[in-house]
Amino acid sequence: MIRTLLCSLLLTALPLSLNAQSIAITGGTVFTGTGERIPNGTVLIQNGRITAVGTSVTLPAGIPRLDATGKWVTPGFIHPAANAGLGVRGLNGLGETSQTGDVTASFNVREGIDPEALDIAVTRTGGVTTGLLLPSGSFVAGQGVVINFAGTQIESMVVKSPAVMVINLSSRSRSAGGNSRAGVLARLRTLFADAQEYANRRTDFRRDQMQDLSASAAELEALLPVLDGSLPVILQANKKSDIQNAIRLTAEFGLHTIIGGGIEAWKVAPELAAAQIPVAVNPMQDIPSFDGLGARLDNVTLLREAGVIVLFAHQDSGGERNIRFGAGNAVRNGMSWDDALTAITLAPATVLGLEDTYGSIAEGKVGNVAVWSADPFEFSSIAEHVLIQGVEQSLHTRETDLLNRYRTLPPTP
Repeated sequence: MIRTLLCSLLLTALPLSLNAQSIAITGGTVFTGTGERIPNGTVLIQNGRITAVGTSVTLPAGIPRLDATGKWVTPGFIHPAANAGLGVRGLNGLGETSQTGDVTASFNVREGIDPEALDIAVTRTGGVTTGLLLPSGSFVAGQGVVINFAGTQIESMVVKSPAVMVINLSSRSRSAGGNSRAGVLARLRTLFADAQEYANRRTDFRRDQMQDLSASAAELEALLPVLDGSLPVILQANKKSDIQNAIRLTAEFGLHTIIGGGIEAWKVAPELAAAQIPVAVNPMQDIPSFDGLGARLDNVTLLREAGVIVLFAHQDSGGERNIRFGAGNAVRNGMSWDDALTAITLAPATVLGLEDTYGSIAEGKVGNVAVWSADPFEFSSIAEHVLIQGVEQSLHTRETDLLNRYRTLPPTP
């Protein structure tokens, strides 16, 4: 009797398990991420991929439906400068974003990811489904990886590894060049030249039949995909002069460059557009510093008007989830709403070489989708449903537990 009951329960549950990655989101206004709006639209996701989008989609019999009537449906957001899952941000000894040394090109943050980190669930509450996790060294920091913010193992989370190399040309890197920006550039050129020399003379290197090089074989080897253009490099630079140096390096070595930081990028927007160099910038940055005296809130607007591809690398103490508020701030300062959405969806996907599978709501793409109560760039709206690879994710967090615990305080004695 018990065995029969268990078999019956398993058979009843089996179709739900098999269909866990198949769902139809119906009735909402679909913002595809490409500038298209579909009122009363349907998004059909099967086996983790979007298989149909439109107003007259024929749904398979029995497929689960998520009623989004009156809601906004967007692609899941992509954060291009994320930290969630890599330890405690800013707390010495508990971060996983750096390795000792100033030339750590072979360092990859991938195996420092903790799938059970509390901030991953918090990140999803802001509709952020995917992130580029970056190292944070002072010079040649290492390799970043793209992950989905769902999964119980690193292997199931990682989308692309390595995805970028990170090299710092900002004021933080001066110590690597003898406290000189010129020294930093000279050292970087030496590293690049030595990497090319190493690639041409690996046998001589192993036999110790060549001069000493400026880094170990592992670090030089890791730089080779940067030099052949197959691995994008984020050159972190904020001052106008540093950004111009990054543009020169890009032309000199044929790099696939992304500017990270870019506080004064608006000053050289035409040059960046001509060189086809995207900029990952914090749209909330308006406080000047010696590394960027020309900070202004319409930086991203001026860059887009010049034809530069812009990504929102919004660094906020509240975490990656607040990237949508950075997008809203960009709209407030002159950027179009569609461009702001693109900056956290299709633009980062394209820059990272993932545009065929991520970044918009279209047939064939991964089913990373968020359903919002209203405009996601407004403070009052919330993500009501977040799907990653077609699977609805829990929006329960440690913050939820604390809110519920202290919602009703004990009476005052």
